[in-house]
Amino acid sequence: MGSDDNRHLILDLIEDIPDFPKPGVVFKDITPLLASPQGLRAVVEELVALAPEGIDVVVGMEARGFILAAPVALELGAGFVPVRKPGKLPGELYSEQFSLEYGHETLTVKTDAILPGARVLVVDDVLATGGTVGATAALVNRLGADLVHVAVLMELSFLNGREKLAELGIDNYSAVVTV
Repeated sequence: MGSDDNRHLILDLIEDIPDFPKPGVVFKDITPLLASPQGLRAVVEELVALAPEGIDVVVGMEARGFILAAPVALELGAGFVPVRKPGKLPGELYSEQFSLEYGHETLTVKTDAILPGARVLVVDDVLATGGTVGATAALVNRLGADLVHVAVLMELSFLNGREKLAELGIDNYSAVVTV
């Protein structure tokens, strides 16, 4: 299936859920996309195609980023590192707090999860305000790794996340689809 076919399939399988998780928010539900074997394959193919050469580690954020980052890591022959909410990882951790479009959150990563100098691809489902990706980039930097690219399934352009990433110095960014 070609790239345009993949993108059309992906867009067709994303469902808008109004007023979730709170009034005024239109949630982009990727559950139907993930439930479709063809849809899931299309997402993984497109995210892999966005990755630069020589990725050592793919980082995915809790929770939907895990679903996408792990198969991308397998396809790239790279390791997978989860970035999780507090209380979910054992051992010594780095943490980073950030703002979401509808609240605040904290993400953590194990202090020995990625070797210094490793080439990292960050994969997530949605780029909204840029808070999750920005916090994850800060964690990758604290580990001494090289964040070489950020790839997301869907960019919500009306929330200006791309501008936030640019402010943070993240310029190697791409999205499979933009809405």
